[in-house]
Amino acid sequence: LSGTMAISEVSLRDVVLMAFDEINSAGGILGRPIKPVIVDPASDWDLFAEKAKQLLLKDKVDVTFGCWTSVSRKSVLPVFEKNNGLLFYPVQYEGEECSRNVFYTGATPNQQLIPAAEYLMSEDGGGFKKFYLLGTDYVFPRTANKILRAFLLAKGVPAKNIMEEYTPFHHQDYQTIVGKVKAFASGGDAAVLSTINGDSNVPFYKEFANQGLTADDVPIMAFSVAEDELRGMDTSALVGNLAAWNYYHSIDTADNVSFVERFKVYCEVNGLPGGSDRVTDDPIEAAYYGVYVWAAAVEKAGTTDVDAGRTATYGLEFDAPGGAKKMDEVNHHTWKPVIIGEILADGQFGIVWES
Repeated sequence: LSGTMAISEVSLRDVVLMAFDEINSAGGILGRPIKPVIVDPASDWDLFAEKAKQLLLKDKVDVTFGCWTSVSRKSVLPVFEKNNGLLFYPVQYEGEECSRNVFYTGATPNQQLIPAAEYLMSEDGGGFKKFYLLGTDYVFPRTANKILRAFLLAKGVPAKNIMEEYTPFHHQDYQTIVGKVKAFASGGDAAVLSTINGDSNVPFYKEFANQGLTADDVPIMAFSVAEDELRGMDTSALVGNLAAWNYYHSIDTADNVSFVERFKVYCEVNGLPGGSDRVTDDPIEAAYYGVYVWAAAVEKAGTTDVDAGRTATYGLEFDAPGGAKKMDEVNHHTWKPVIIGEILADGQFGIVWES
């Protein structure tokens, strides 16, 4: 709720509390209300483990919803495994993990990274042949780019046409890096694959525009920038840049329109920053339906016991704001569509491709 990741994570707290309120208003779970316990690990990765111990051992919670960044998830993982706790993790990540104590409601690489790269290489996506892999220096971007590099090489992209660079969390000065991107893209056919996380995205996109770069020159395909992050940016210069997610605020269905409106009203009624101007995005949806998946599993099992709830979660099919989804029968991950969106002037995404 504070620090470099607050730009993204505060909204997850907000939507999880909204889901709790909705469930409690409908009678709770097994006839009992959900009681929230909120902690702030403050974007301090070591503090995540301490807060996880507090939740499981002192507060004795039945379930935890949270974490953003794989470094935070890796920090809490031993705590949940040792104490048989249950975590619903709502954000895309690098894969290569399957803990019996975590349900992953965000995307894996085959549900985000690879389809995005395939799209950029396709005729519809621009037929790009050079790729600048730019990320924040921690496990998700490094593993994501290892996967992307292997994929691009396997598709015949020469190693000299793949650049890779990392910056620390909360990095603010992108002048030199954007200059290198500009030089790399000067001959055309180049795109950026961005795994920059948190508030560093604001100065990165600002510097991109300051140096006169547009999506026509070198499009950015982002894996950690969604509608919520765009609220804090001047989007007029970002039009045409891309993102790969599994949900967008702009999905035009009755269920999603209702979800978006309920979130706006909830934020306004509860005096949350942004009020009725709030937006939804992929991790917000994934955090929201994670609560409902857990609630459905508890009702099915007839208990909040972790082992019984785990078994009851397998294979659950459910309607989320963005459409039908399913929890896998064995591997704790979520079946969902892949959607590539293009930034519009109003900070929303226009859908350009969908699996």
